[in-house]
Amino acid sequence: MGVRATSAGVPRVLHLDTLVRLRHSLRAPSGAGALRRLTVPEGMQAPLGCDAVAMPARFGPPLMSRLPRVGCVYADASQWWWLLPADSDVSLEWPSPAHYATGAVIPGTPALPLPDLIHKPDGKLPYTPPIPLYLALCRVTGTTPVWSRVVRA
Repeated sequence: MGVRATSAGVPRVLHLDTLVRLRHSLRAPSGAGALRRLTVPEGMQAPLGCDAVAMPARFGPPLMSRLPRVGCVYADASQWWWLLPADSDVSLEWPSPAHYATGAVIPGTPALPLPDLIHKPDGKLPYTPPIPLYLALCRVTGTTPVWSRVVRA
């Protein structure tokens, strides 16, 4: 936790979730007109907010078959995008070549079309569970999950 003084000079404790949100806001692209964001399909709710993980399209089909539950998945010719609850990168190092996108903001100019929705789950929530996705992605990329790595002093 961090401590920050209020306007009255009284220290205010910042909790971990506040610090994570502040870190994400520093990483998020600026300029609202330039943002391209994956949207939650109509009729679905995202009570936990949305982030996304992108990976090369060649990993898409093998990942779909490895996951017990799949949320909204978007795709274009080069990448597949998976919607996750916000802050799904806390304490995780998503393996290369994956790209974690805070706020489900994807790179590119506003003139480019958004990827197409290729999978929509039954129900109201758009999320793929992040830990199974992380483990499946580690498996297909040959990456050791962060909590299984050897710690050296």
